[in-house]
Amino acid sequence: MVATASGRVRGLWRGERGSRGASAAFLGIPFAKAPVGDLRFAAPVPPEPWDGVRDVLEYGATAQRGEPGITLIPEPSIPGDATLNVNVFTPAPAQTDAALPVLVWIHGGGYISGSPASPWYDGRAFNRDGVVTVSISYRLGFDGFGHIPGAPSNRGVRDWLLALQWVQHNIASFGGDPSRVTIAGQSAGGGAVLTLLGMPEAQPLFHAVYALSGAVADVSLERARTASAHLAHLAGVAPTRDGFASVPEDTLRVLQEKAGAPDSTDRIAPVRALLTDGLPWGPTIDGELLAQPTLASLRSGVGAGKPLVLGSTDDEFTMVMDDAKRALRLLPAALGLAKLGLPRERRRAYLADNGPQRRKGTAAVLGRYVTDVVFRSEVVRIAEARGSAPTWVYRFTWPSPTRGWALHCLDVPFWFDCLDDPHVRTIAGDAPPRRLADAVHGAAVALIRGGDPGWRPWSDAPGATRIFGAEASAPDVLPDGYAGVRALV
Repeated sequence: MVATASGRVRGLWRGERGSRGASAAFLGIPFAKAPVGDLRFAAPVPPEPWDGVRDVLEYGATAQRGEPGITLIPEPSIPGDATLNVNVFTPAPAQTDAALPVLVWIHGGGYISGSPASPWYDGRAFNRDGVVTVSISYRLGFDGFGHIPGAPSNRGVRDWLLALQWVQHNIASFGGDPSRVTIAGQSAGGGAVLTLLGMPEAQPLFHAVYALSGAVADVSLERARTASAHLAHLAGVAPTRDGFASVPEDTLRVLQEKAGAPDSTDRIAPVRALLTDGLPWGPTIDGELLAQPTLASLRSGVGAGKPLVLGSTDDEFTMVMDDAKRALRLLPAALGLAKLGLPRERRRAYLADNGPQRRKGTAAVLGRYVTDVVFRSEVVRIAEARGSAPTWVYRFTWPSPTRGWALHCLDVPFWFDCLDDPHVRTIAGDAPPRRLADAVHGAAVALIRGGDPGWRPWSDAPGATRIFGAEASAPDVLPDGYAGVRALV
């Protein structure tokens, strides 16, 4: 049992208490009231205190609804209204003097899906290494990020902030040190922690950042208004708070995908829209909570005192072109890049910098280009925007034996050191390299515990990039590891 600010909670030991590797899980602790009824489109509100002891033995409700289908990360949907909750994994529950470093994980899913209840996000391995781990939930899609006149903007961002405030107020009771909190996430979760790094208001809530394949949304206010107006039109209601509240949650969820998609039958239109316009739902530059884009905020010095590790897999989205490999085999790569909107002078430089990928065919080039625009070029921009602020950059280059690429999400089970989970073999094969997990997870632990992942920082030597690919345990650092995206930066 642990006493929180709202009341006592009872978790569950995994492993024999007192033995090496044993830890306790406290699942589905509310950090806010259920966002339903009058609170559906409101800022999150702290929960009401409770009497007695609350059992927190199972994951709480998720903002993600229904069966997500086949996903690269197993992220189950759990029904219920109380979707704003945290999961705490700790080797030292109720040891208020333990003062262990803390990891707070924000899940990905393009800001429209994902779940903190994934078995991959269990903090067991981090607990083994002396790190208290917390995974948090937040509102998704239109409910979390849509523009609604009369409602607070960026409700999902406000959920992150309140969850981090919960950590500050309560984590000592779980054996954690609130003065040593690292926030981390992958994909949209990686974009979330970068957004928080650039927010002045968030600075007191964490002390280091680890962004895996960060997808920063920075949706413009104009685009947010247009998408929300389109959604209201599709739903047949006025684009107001009352209008949207009159539409069932499931209906809005179905319509939000259409509202954010390009109005075109061209098969390549969704890819081109992603490259030119970015994500339709996500943190919005509202001029209030988010006063300026993340890159501009970081360039101005916000978050400069906090260590940052960021990077990507080599072929995050190259797989999206695999089905078109045969159809594209006779199309020159330069023409394909032109169709995706890359200007001629940049096409030549980009192709010259990516000779090895070009030899794999046009589909591989176009898939890598999508990866580079959405993820890899952003790594370089952010590292450069940080200037001399402590910044480390990596690449995850080990290709999946089942998918053929170092694809999106492949690094997550290595980062959490959960290679024994049965879902891992789907993307990492039957024998994922143990030494690679030791290196990737070890770098995360080193940052969380000591503020340095263990290789030369980009901030000291611009271009310095740690390569996570070979099974060798010694760090492999390239002097210019992201040279392939220079034509896009």
